[in-house]
Amino acid sequence: MVNHMKTTLNIDDTVMQRLREEAARRGTTMSALVEAGLRRILARPTPSHAQPDTLPPLPIWRSGGLRVDIANREELYRVMEEE
Repeated sequence: MVNHMKTTLNIDDTVMQRLREEAARRGTTMSALVEAGLRRILARPTPSHAQPDTLPPLPIWRSGGLRVDIANREELYRVMEEE
């Protein structure tokens, strides 16, 4: 015998729309997709000393250099008024 529990979840609107579309594409229910996703996540073994995910490095932009010394208020205002 299989027991099911009815529950309420708060899901972002964009995620919910994608869930509806994916369920329709696969010919299944949103509940079945959510349950399958949760089962997949919960089946992964988690080490007892799990390390946080490593973040990718921040992007670097080449802006062409400084236009003004921001410590010089008058020069900063002058440049801001030009644009």
